[in-house]
Amino acid sequence: MQLRIVHTTGFEYDGLALASYNQARMTPQTGPGQIVVHTRLGVSPTPWTYDYRDYFGNDVTSFEVLDPHDSMTVTAVSTVHTDRPPAGMPALVWEDLADPGVADRWTEYLALPVLVAPPDDLAAKAREIAAAAGTPGEAAREICAYVHSEVDYVPGSTDAASPAVDAWGQKAGVCQDMAHLVLGCLRTIGIPARYVSGYLHPQAEARIGETVQGESHAWVEWWDDGWHGFDPTNDLEPGDRWVVVATGRDYLDVRPLHGIYTGAETSSMFVRVDVTRIA
Repeated sequence: MQLRIVHTTGFEYDGLALASYNQARMTPQTGPGQIVVHTRLGVSPTPWTYDYRDYFGNDVTSFEVLDPHDSMTVTAVSTVHTDRPPAGMPALVWEDLADPGVADRWTEYLALPVLVAPPDDLAAKAREIAAAAGTPGEAAREICAYVHSEVDYVPGSTDAASPAVDAWGQKAGVCQDMAHLVLGCLRTIGIPARYVSGYLHPQAEARIGETVQGESHAWVEWWDDGWHGFDPTNDLEPGDRWVVVATGRDYLDVRPLHGIYTGAETSSMFVRVDVTRIA
């Protein structure tokens, strides 16, 4: 499948922003299951830019707008070819997770910062699932299914700064929250797991040439002698409709766009993602 994605973010200021400093992680990755055919990031007003790859291997564009401006628009346009095969059978057993080749190599993905730390009852359930599962991979899939069944997808019920415990307490959240809940559970039982940001074509039967409105999406990957992905929001293994942009410990490592500005006191923001299957 070949997808064209146009991700537009706009800001309007209540006066003049004298300067703006930003980082964008909006460039999809070429890796297992997908090849980036074309990508371009445009910013208006014209900025100074610097591209680099961060610690986690994500493509980052750092940019500064140093002229006074009352609005700013960031548009990322990408064409990505996806051909994601089904995940294989679980490869690791529980004893393998304690090996330094796993525990030390992926130590960043075993930490439990506030965003992902699970509440006590959920952590206990994760340990119960792990005790009954034959392999770490089987436990991971069961935990994803459990979070999916317990947490309703309710847009607006949380925000980008909400920790996982908030979503669990109200049994409602969005894809970011479900990913954080699963990450906390997996790390609690010793499975290295990372946050994935990207896009999802919302239609299971995507029609060629039809542009639909999508949004940024989030799911998880865990280490099982290779990274294995799963989308707890949809209770599905990622396929050709999923496009990976960035990976990290949690949402803070992969924020599509963040920054600071001086001058105007307040600003408003809009985001639009258009996805088109072109092949």
